[in-house]
Amino acid sequence: MASVFCVANQKGGVGKTTTCVNLAAALAAVGQRVLLVDLDPQGNATMGSGVDKRALTPSVYQVLLGIAELAQARRRSAKAGYDVLGANRELAGAEVELVDQERREHRLKRVLREVDADYDFVLIDTPPALGLLTLNALCAARGVIVPMQCEYFALEGLSDLVNTVRQVHAKLNPELVLIGLLRVMFDPRITLQQQVSEQLKTHFGDKVFDSVIPRNVRLAEAPSYGLPGVVFDKSSRGAQAYLEFAREMVRRVAEPEVAA
Repeated sequence: MASVFCVANQKGGVGKTTTCVNLAAALAAVGQRVLLVDLDPQGNATMGSGVDKRALTPSVYQVLLGIAELAQARRRSAKAGYDVLGANRELAGAEVELVDQERREHRLKRVLREVDADYDFVLIDTPPALGLLTLNALCAARGVIVPMQCEYFALEGLSDLVNTVRQVHAKLNPELVLIGLLRVMFDPRITLQQQVSEQLKTHFGDKVFDSVIPRNVRLAEAPSYGLPGVVFDKSSRGAQAYLEFAREMVRRVAEPEVAA
């Protein structure tokens, strides 16, 4: 049975897609079977996995609307070793077209059941807004991974996201929990980032992942080559941090309270 997690943060530019792509590659590197679902119409996770979003037929858009099967739409990221259910600009229309559908917020959850036995992990990349696509991700997932920078405004956005998770848990998906906060683009030389990091650990305790992703040029360069940073330069500090994060995720999933 696959463990389904969405990577979400209502604030843009916090490293959601970078985290999704590199965590998928890192999990594959440590022997896990992984599906990455791109729910962002920009299709950055698709392109960053080496899959051409312009040539996607079908894509996640057709899958959500019931026009195509997931098994037909998934593509292999050959160099990174995981499967991708890709997205392109067509997906922007799904927000409108799903409005009249029955149980529209559970469309993704239903289609993921088709391939549940094929994967150990399913990671869902979400757009930076709480619309119907993000709601589908939250309803399909058993947990939320929140990448965030250790900055003041990030703390404000975090409270909004935690409230959203609570509401979805109460009304739509009782399995949904906040799995953990991942500190990304971290620079220990900046005093403010150290202070915010300590505040996070004080308030959220073990909900803060031990792994920390440093600010790293190689991670930023990798998407232009259509590769996750973990594959582009495995020896880089950023890649090594994501590999450690993948091992931490495997350990957390094996814990009884998380597995339940």
